[in-house]
Amino acid sequence: MSENNFPEAVLWDMDGTLIDSEPYWVASEHRLAQDYGTTWSEQDAHELIGKSLYDSSELLRQKFGITDLSVVQVIERLTSEVVSDLSQRLVWRPGALELLTDLKKAGIKTALVTMSMRRMAQSVVDQIPFHAFDAVVAGDEVVMGKPHPEPYLKAAAMLGVDPTKCIALEDSSTGLASAEAAGTLAVGIPNLIPLVPTANGVVIKSLTELTAANIGELRNRG
Repeated sequence: MSENNFPEAVLWDMDGTLIDSEPYWVASEHRLAQDYGTTWSEQDAHELIGKSLYDSSELLRQKFGITDLSVVQVIERLTSEVVSDLSQRLVWRPGALELLTDLKKAGIKTALVTMSMRRMAQSVVDQIPFHAFDAVVAGDEVVMGKPHPEPYLKAAAMLGVDPTKCIALEDSSTGLASAEAAGTLAVGIPNLIPLVPTANGVVIKSLTELTAANIGELRNRG
């Protein structure tokens, strides 16, 4: 394990960090926009990355003038389409499975902390060929989504660890804000959008840089 037993746990965002699912979300949002006779740009889509699906879906309802679907129904539609896409082709982010495997071998606890719905998170977890996560926190299992700290605080509590002894891996500024507010070392891995380090956080180029042996060294870069 890393020097001084840090971290005790690594907390993973899912969309865009563990898996390359953001293009599926963007495509689903485009289809929804087309069905309601409006448009949806890449920039529009990027502004939703990392946000709670409840907040994002309410924004979509307002922007697209949707009156016949509730927020929950919009979430269910988007989620069903993305889960279907993932069942056909699930793409892992570079280095993700390798790092997960290494962390498990080193005995470092892991949790998945996502704003996607539990059924989508479970569909991804079920495709990992080993027991990758000791806990899963999904968007429909918290009261306040990212950027609120609740998701990461809940994950740390489920693992029985102090949040300050955790590293959180994220691809969005919203997620980084949530992780830092919870007291973790927030580590950004840019995907579709550029990231700026938080006050006490770190931004790296790729998960391929990390192993169980060196991940604790990120604390010295914050």
